[in-house]
Order: sequence, then structure tokens, then C-alpha cells
Amino acid sequence: MLAELSEREREVLTLIAQGLTNTAVAEHLVLSPKTIRNYISEIYSKLQVTDRIQAVLRVRESGLP
Repeated sequence: MLAELSEREREVLTLIAQGLTNTAVAEHLVLSPKTIRNYISEIYSKLQVTDRIQAVLRVRESGLP
């Protein structure tokens, strides 16, 4: 499932897994918070999860840093 994610989606997911808020991710990537929310929605859809915790668990299981 992680293979379906774009490079940017993986980047967002990695930052979320590090505990960053949407606002902090947006600042780090120099994007708007709304753009980050859109990326997160796509990530949830592709990973078939409903929240951050489930998404982060998928990251941990996959070995993504």
C-alpha cells in the first residue's frame, strides 16, 4: 500500500510519524495547511485508514523512517 503513495505523500506521512502537527508539516514543506490536509486525506484513502495513529502504524510496519 505504501508503494501507492507519491513521494510527497511519503514525505508528509514521515513527518506526521515524527509527531509534527499539520501546521508544522506545512511550515516544514513550505505549503499551506489546507494542502497538507488534502495530502493527509489522500494518504488515509490509499492506506485505507481513518486516523493518524493507524497511518503511523502502517509507516512503522513498513520500515519507512
